[in-house]
Amino acid sequence: MFLAAMTTAVALSDQKSLNALRFWNAGSVAGVGFDVIWPVTAFIAAGLVLALTTLPSVNLLNLGDDVARGLGVNIALTRTVGIAAITLLAGAATAACGPIAFVGLMVAHVARYLTGPDYRWLVPYAGLLGAVVLLVCDIVGRLVVRPGELDAGILVALLGAPFFAVLVWRGKFRNA
Repeated sequence: MFLAAMTTAVALSDQKSLNALRFWNAGSVAGVGFDVIWPVTAFIAAGLVLALTTLPSVNLLNLGDDVARGLGVNIALTRTVGIAAITLLAGAATAACGPIAFVGLMVAHVARYLTGPDYRWLVPYAGLLGAVVLLVCDIVGRLVVRPGELDAGILVALLGAPFFAVLVWRGKFRNA
């Protein structure tokens, strides 16, 4: 609580800091330049390498732990490397753009619908589709409230909340 109050006090003391904090909290790609991208590039590269090297093993994990173990997959290592890849990629994206909710939820379901369960196709499609969704939301946010701007994170949340509600509703009646 004290640290939140200190952060707010520092942000309110300077207009530039306040705007940066507001954009980061809402999740926005506005003003994200190479000065922000360069520091997170190493984390993105490491996360991509880890993710792409574990995709075949993750596919085998879908068959169940016993079958995957029988096919030679080190289950603990695969899960640990997968979690490390997710942490690096999500952390780097959040550090650069702020917490943009629902992109991963929406994109993962749409990509799985388009590609099926094979992670060798699912992960690249989800990455591209996530970039497209975020870019479209950013463009729409810049055009809708001209001359101002609506943060991409707000538009993604406006799309993602109903999408999540439909997923829950469909799952509720599918399992009944």
